[in-house]
Amino acid sequence: MIEFQNVSKRFGPVQAVDGVTARIEEGHVFGLIGTNGAGKSTLMRLTCGVMKPEEGRVVVDGQPVYDNPAVKAEIFYISDDQYFFKNGTPKDMRKLYQTYYPAFDAGKWSELMGKFGLDPGRKVNTFSKGMKKQLSVICGICANTKYLLCDETFDGLDPVMRQAVKRLFIHEIEERGLTPVIASHNLRELEDICEYVGLLHRGGILFEKDLDEMKLNLHKIQCVVKEEGMLGQIREGLEVLTVENRGALYTFTARGRREEVESFMEGLEPVFFELLPLSLEEIFISETEVKGYDIKELIF
Repeated sequence: MIEFQNVSKRFGPVQAVDGVTARIEEGHVFGLIGTNGAGKSTLMRLTCGVMKPEEGRVVVDGQPVYDNPAVKAEIFYISDDQYFFKNGTPKDMRKLYQTYYPAFDAGKWSELMGKFGLDPGRKVNTFSKGMKKQLSVICGICANTKYLLCDETFDGLDPVMRQAVKRLFIHEIEERGLTPVIASHNLRELEDICEYVGLLHRGGILFEKDLDEMKLNLHKIQCVVKEEGMLGQIREGLEVLTVENRGALYTFTARGRREEVESFMEGLEPVFFELLPLSLEEIFISETEVKGYDIKELIF
């Protein structure tokens, strides 16, 4: 488990990370979401021990990560701005990581390089952005660490490769309990893979939640009411988070158990109503508006 205990980091006048307290459980995909400049990359670097927090501490499996080689050996970090040897080849990168990660699986590395169609002897500086991302993911998977930190890893990958990488993550989670932590500014990239999500804004965590639990307890209701007074009844009878209307059609986002929400709406006998599933984007819009934020300004 990764724990952030009131972690703060400043660069001159810029407060990059501000009092972050959160937990990342093992064996699940955790999505860290936020705009560019929200502090995602700094939090990643603090997690892998590249930086030391000015306040608080980052603890991995009960031990502080900074200046702790044994803990760092269980973490592989894929940065947004990847580093490769000048004029180096994938084979050179493999040799480097074999030095730092004793459990590096060279056989799996060769297998994945073949499946992804990457030439181990070609100079990396001739690779496209997407090919470099694929190489980084392959090295990260084959390092056999417990935690894999991915900063904007899907950026630059085409749709086919995105799905291939996601399937690879899922396979590693099932096979050996890998814990991927994926930072992104794009909600849609994470919706089909993340189990837990955290929203980072201006260096602080607005919230972290189980995505399935959020989906079970949040509902989108579309309805056509008989009279305006029924709208007041809906607001009073349900925990309504957001309301939109287009002509006669009203759309509510409400919190509560599905059975209770359905029963309440049936009792009102509106002209029409239905409960629809929410996307990750809609869930975050509802949650952040409750806290007084506009997610369109935070994310998009």
